[in-house]
Amino acid sequence: MTRPRGRPAQGSGVSGDAILAAALALLDECGGQGLTMRALAKRLGVTAMSLYRHVGTHEELLRALSDRVYADVLAPPDPPSDPLLAITALLIRYHMAIGKHPQLTLAIFSAPQAFAGVTREITDRLTALLATMTEHPVLWRDILVDHAHGSGLALVAARGDPLQVQAMAAQYQQAVGCLLQRLTVQAQ
Repeated sequence: MTRPRGRPAQGSGVSGDAILAAALALLDECGGQGLTMRALAKRLGVTAMSLYRHVGTHEELLRALSDRVYADVLAPPDPPSDPLLAITALLIRYHMAIGKHPQLTLAIFSAPQAFAGVTREITDRLTALLATMTEHPVLWRDILVDHAHGSGLALVAARGDPLQVQAMAAQYQQAVGCLLQRLTVQAQ
């Protein structure tokens, strides 16, 4: 039996949460090239036009995905008052989020308009914390964020091997400690 043409019956549409969950799964499976409105609509059994009403453009969809994935990076249960500890905790949470959904990070790289919302807030918070410790907060932010991206994306190679992922996460934490130690020595 085929569906009749026209608008779906009241209440039979797809929710924003369902769209984001399906989009993230599609992105994880197929990468940035595979996350198209057409492919997402097909997966959800709706028209591509109906998705545009819910999520706007492709870049707005990426922003909504990044807001969802990276929200926990900004929401620590008890933020440390020491800027060094706050920076370390923020970077570790960001690194973990990149490792869970590396294709999202790559997709944002290819669509700079999607760099907004929570990703912008993470960048701003990190810059503000670094400004309390160095005269070069933007330079240090770029160094630390680029390191988080590279190390987080490298976790893809270890997927399926929890011990290797754990070792790589520990190595990342150690590297962040070394970088921040250098920052504090430079600031003195």
